[in-house]
Amino acid sequence: MSHPCGARVSRFTAPLLFGLIGAGILVALGTWQMQRLDEKLGILAQIESRISGPPEPLPVVVSPADQKYQPVALQGEILPAEIRILVSRKQVGAGYLIVSPFRTKDRLILLDRGFTRAENKDAARTSGPAEVVGNLHWPDDRNSATPENDVDANIWFARDIAAMAEQLGTEPLLVVARKIDPQDPDIEPMPVDTAGIPNDHLQYAITWYSLAVVWLGMTAYYISRQRKTGET
Repeated sequence: MSHPCGARVSRFTAPLLFGLIGAGILVALGTWQMQRLDEKLGILAQIESRISGPPEPLPVVVSPADQKYQPVALQGEILPAEIRILVSRKQVGAGYLIVSPFRTKDRLILLDRGFTRAENKDAARTSGPAEVVGNLHWPDDRNSATPENDVDANIWFARDIAAMAEQLGTEPLLVVARKIDPQDPDIEPMPVDTAGIPNDHLQYAITWYSLAVVWLGMTAYYISRQRKTGET
């Protein structure tokens, strides 16, 4: 004759194991996200260090993988032409990034001068001799939802370097300014930083850990209900 306590324990074994294994998997996923967070923070620190490092000469041979965020200090001339990239800033609203050709020595490159408000779209810009401190950048502005640039109306929706270089007759090389002297009063430099690089690993980890707690809670509730049912 089987003992009732042994039967009760046997009946709870499967849901208990199911709950513990499921919670263990969720905790492992959360821990993996925390490891990814540490890796991402290290990468972001390296990028920040690269951005703020000492200026280097413009590269002769362009290698975006090696030269992204390379700091540069240039002397030259801002030419009058411009491309306007439609963007939106939090707490400011719509406006445009202004990209102009910049001549430095015997080279002509693209210069992202920064943000101007929508009402300044057609304002006269300062041009002529200038000193620029900034970073080389190959922005990833375009995705499947990005409209095609309206070149005729000079309304662009992404900083497409090859197309901008062809339009302005420059090298396909973009410098995003941190500082321009003299600075156009209607343009605010928008230097490259790590703010736009996704880093959601902490949120993911919290989600997995929270699910593990819920999973254990549901397991405990189920076993409790089963126990009460068996006692009645």
